[in-house]
Amino acid sequence: MAEDGADLVVKVAGAISAVDAAEWDACAGDANPFVGHTFLKILEDSGSVGGRTGWVPQHVLVADRDGRLLACAPAYLKAHSYGEYVFDHAWAHAYEQAGGRYYPKLQVAVPFTPVPGPRLLVRPGPLAATARATLVAGIEAVAAHLKVSSAHITFLDEAAADDLVEADWLHRSGQQFHWTNHGYRSFDDFLDRLASRKRKAIRRERREVADSGTRIEVVTGDALTADDWDDFFRLYIAVSDRKWGYPYLTRAFFDLLGERMADRVVLVLAAIDGHRVAGALNLIGADTLYGRNWGADGEFRFLHFEVCYYQAIDFAIARGLARVEAGAQGTHKVQRGYLPVRTHSVHWIRDPGLRDAVADFLDKERQYVDWEMAEIGDTSPFRKDAPADACAPTAETEPAGERPPG
Repeated sequence: MAEDGADLVVKVAGAISAVDAAEWDACAGDANPFVGHTFLKILEDSGSVGGRTGWVPQHVLVADRDGRLLACAPAYLKAHSYGEYVFDHAWAHAYEQAGGRYYPKLQVAVPFTPVPGPRLLVRPGPLAATARATLVAGIEAVAAHLKVSSAHITFLDEAAADDLVEADWLHRSGQQFHWTNHGYRSFDDFLDRLASRKRKAIRRERREVADSGTRIEVVTGDALTADDWDDFFRLYIAVSDRKWGYPYLTRAFFDLLGERMADRVVLVLAAIDGHRVAGALNLIGADTLYGRNWGADGEFRFLHFEVCYYQAIDFAIARGLARVEAGAQGTHKVQRGYLPVRTHSVHWIRDPGLRDAVADFLDKERQYVDWEMAEIGDTSPFRKDAPADACAPTAETEPAGERPPG
């Protein structure tokens, strides 16, 4: 499909490999590793998306007359709603009960990755505003051309969400829990900002893990080996099996991640008596450590908190990173210093009746999210007399009144 808009052309790529990597990354930038060409290509090359997975690449591109890419969006034709973390199963069920056909739909997202960040990727320059507007119009045109019920852009940045609401898309709020580095010199420096009871609880948890004989290893870059990935994949599959889940990522995904993005990988592995029993996969962004996948072959007291949350904080402090984003859901993170942050998605729905019903639902849901964030914010573990910037929500997290990483 191609559409002309002023001097720009909208096209669809059925595979990320059809797009020049340097051109894509000129739009994506390098701050968020998940929207980069390399990560998206790993998903496709490993068979984690494409084929019979229900994620069919339909990347939307905006180019000038000379073929120079000015904007793009990672997009997929979806036959289901799995691996998205913004749940619309109830919308699909209601619409199909009423005689409609919800699937397929168009999803602008990073598959299996509930990480907020840019989704409308635009090359900086004098044509940026025009290219962005053309990209949004192009997504709508692709949805119409494919005759899908709806188009969804999930975990996009707040400014882009606001712009799309102005373009008559529906807005949905959610929340995650992120840790913010307020210039801490060490983990103990961070703990000193917490209320005494919370500080003691975290120290007790960490001490119990250490006293159990568990050995923690943090592996990154060239130190990563095939054995590390073998162990982590075994642990990743074990969690899926135990929780009756579906392992979205293939074994090849982890090999390719190690081959192509090792400098962005932080793998935390825990061993007891030389046998690795748990692990967490993180990726490094420009100023953020992103916790993604957790694996364990059993239940171990406090080990999840150590491997996923405390080790991530240690690493962020050592590297001078501004934040740790530890994945979707989990109010238990609050007592460990991860405070609520609002997330955003937007939705274009073809059928006026379904659109009105969803809009009404989203109005009520936003009120609940506002209330919940305010309630959770009141349980902050930080001392009341701590410096204001240590415990107050940032502008991004300020309240208006599926699980561990992966």
